[in-house]
Amino acid sequence: MPESADLLIQGGTIVDGTGGDGFRADVAVLDGRVHLVRGEDLRPDNVGTSIDAAGKVVCPGFIDLHSHSGLWILAEPRHEPKVRQGVTTEVVGVDGNAYAPFRRHEDLEAFVRLNGGLDGRPEIAYDWGSVASYLDRFDRGVAVNVAFVVGNSALRIDALGWEDLRADESALDRMRGTLREAMEEGAFGLSSGLDYPPGSFASTDELASLTAEAGKLGGFYHTHVRYTLGDRFLDPFREAIEIGKRGGSPAHITHFYHRSGYPGGPEQLLGLVEDARAQGQDVTFDSYPYEWASTRLLIQLPQRIQAGGPMALLDRLADSRVRDQLRQEVGQPGAASTSTAGWADIRLGYFATPSNQAWEGRTLAEFMSVTGSDAVDAICDLLLAEDLHVAQVTSGPTSETLPRFVAHPVGMVGTDSTFLGAKPSPRTYGSFPRILGEFVRDKRIMGLEEAVRKMTSAPAARLGLADRGILRDGAVADVVVFDPETVASLATYDEPRRFPVGIEHVIVNGTPVVRDSEHTGALPGRALRRGRD
Repeated sequence: MPESADLLIQGGTIVDGTGGDGFRADVAVLDGRVHLVRGEDLRPDNVGTSIDAAGKVVCPGFIDLHSHSGLWILAEPRHEPKVRQGVTTEVVGVDGNAYAPFRRHEDLEAFVRLNGGLDGRPEIAYDWGSVASYLDRFDRGVAVNVAFVVGNSALRIDALGWEDLRADESALDRMRGTLREAMEEGAFGLSSGLDYPPGSFASTDELASLTAEAGKLGGFYHTHVRYTLGDRFLDPFREAIEIGKRGGSPAHITHFYHRSGYPGGPEQLLGLVEDARAQGQDVTFDSYPYEWASTRLLIQLPQRIQAGGPMALLDRLADSRVRDQLRQEVGQPGAASTSTAGWADIRLGYFATPSNQAWEGRTLAEFMSVTGSDAVDAICDLLLAEDLHVAQVTSGPTSETLPRFVAHPVGMVGTDSTFLGAKPSPRTYGSFPRILGEFVRDKRIMGLEEAVRKMTSAPAARLGLADRGILRDGAVADVVVFDPETVASLATYDEPRRFPVGIEHVIVNGTPVVRDSEHTGALPGRALRRGRD
């Protein structure tokens, strides 16, 4: 036991992340590492800062397996929506939409432009190309740690450009080599987002080949599935599991949930994962605990018109003949599985053009009604006026079946947090506190220790982080102190940008970032690197 400590958290109940029962101990932090103190007489004599945690839970920092902060955190390094939930590490590069590696700077700029309605287009210096140089940017001062997965879109752009082309063996060799280099520089695996071109143009064979390459270096396959595949219910997830099986690597299904429009129940979806695991395959998933999804408005249009990159796309959006064709394809509720509310279910945001800012937080149906536009003209006009970066919020998981996924023992937490517009999905501000407050304390859907395990040691194990996600001697001091009686999310559909209550202290790499529920201004986070963390 050290004789001195930089920080001492006293009197709390330790929930250590393993899923075991809580126990009484103090947490001493010295040089960014944890030391458990089991007895008042063993407390260090010299303490820099003390935190009274009597009546509180002390647990590892939360690990978010899906965040769209890969650009945003560089512009807003305090990262308050996430760290004030207790998040100390999050995964970026998700949905196939990673911003490294790019050998050509013009391809990076074009990809940021194409994806602006999802990940934003902040005014930062886009001064990297490799994964190594991109990760270095996070070491310059951010509030939380960042783990990176390589998006397959960047691999395809480098090997095949922006078109919908089959990858021949030469292209596959180039992609595998680029992926291998990226993982050697610190990436944790491969991601795909099979609703998002050009990565969505990849075949099952191509993705299995890349997954095998990631697996050779201890990585895993992190996938937003191909929702338009086959029966649009089970087949998209069958493909994800098949890719992992053929690649001989772990498969992780992100934002896994049951939609109201599915023809079958949640037990069929969860059964796919359970059956694969029963046969010895490593399959896991994450879910977010809100009914509201969010992505870019561009998702409402068929993928084929996005081939060729953003300039070709903008030309098509302005072409009246293309619009006439789109009217035959864009159906009543929309192409992105929105609810029976149709276009009224699509809330718009992230407008930069002054003439459009009145539409911030209003629905596409309202825009159509006031302007007299049909859906195709409305979507195309808005995307043209805003240079593609329009965000949408729509209905997502059904409230009746959502707890099945959040509580499932294989499941973990991925907020799918998007940070754009006046009214993003409330999942960005409230996911972890909602689980602790509503799902654990109020509804007793699962126990506290199990919930903490799903937020900490389970995702740490998925990533291969040896010294995070658990409170034990020598572990990295990523720590959360919360009040189990008051912790709650205040974020709602109508007021999504509200910080939670009950998350009182958050320590990242041994440094307090949240103290007494307020941000301290500290920026101790950094990029984590596979094999070195």
